[in-house]
Amino acid sequence: MLTISALKKVLEIQEKTTIIAIVKSKTKEVYNYMESEKSTAKKRRSMIYDLVVIAISAALITVCSWISIPLGPVPVTLQTMAILAVLLTIGGRRGTIAIVVYLALGAIGVPVFAGFKSGPASFLGPTGGFLAGFIVAALIYWLLEKLIFARLMTTPVKRMVFGLINSLVFELVLYIVGVIWFMTVYAAKTGPIGLGAVLSMCVIPFIIPDLIKMAVAAVIGSRAYRFVRQ
Repeated sequence: MLTISALKKVLEIQEKTTIIAIVKSKTKEVYNYMESEKSTAKKRRSMIYDLVVIAISAALITVCSWISIPLGPVPVTLQTMAILAVLLTIGGRRGTIAIVVYLALGAIGVPVFAGFKSGPASFLGPTGGFLAGFIVAALIYWLLEKLIFARLMTTPVKRMVFGLINSLVFELVLYIVGVIWFMTVYAAKTGPIGLGAVLSMCVIPFIIPDLIKMAVAAVIGSRAYRFVRQ
């Protein structure tokens, strides 16, 4: 039989064990809470950083859109170069959001487009497809980046090369959307127009300038990428 003294010791040991278990449990709870707070704070800082980067990118696109040379119905601007440089620098996700922000500002009346134009009329006119096409092309750029190019861009040179390939796809999509939109709106307002005539006005004069802008954007993006947190 256990003596009273031995029984007391057993109870003391059980009490200490219980206290230790409670302390461990509470410590774990505090640790998990602190880790959760750290994670929340990190996500908040990351969100703020993304917002700042997106805002700066939209502003850059705006400034480059103002630099334009009239050339037929569609002016030559640095808008596309800025958009491609943004996509290559901050990535497809944030780049696409920056483009949406830029277009939304223009849609509500902020003069962010070429020639300081703005408003819904910029989208509804024959050349509006080249604005709406930015979103379609950016989404495809983002998709290709995520599925194919992201894992291939392991060095600055590879980033520039594969970024240039993705930029070519971007331009092709932009041309296709812009030309289809132009033909549709022009036919509704003026009358039918041939594909050759539209290409001669909206595509052919811009091929060489766009190739140059793509090359410059690829160089800028491959270098600026290192300075932006992904």
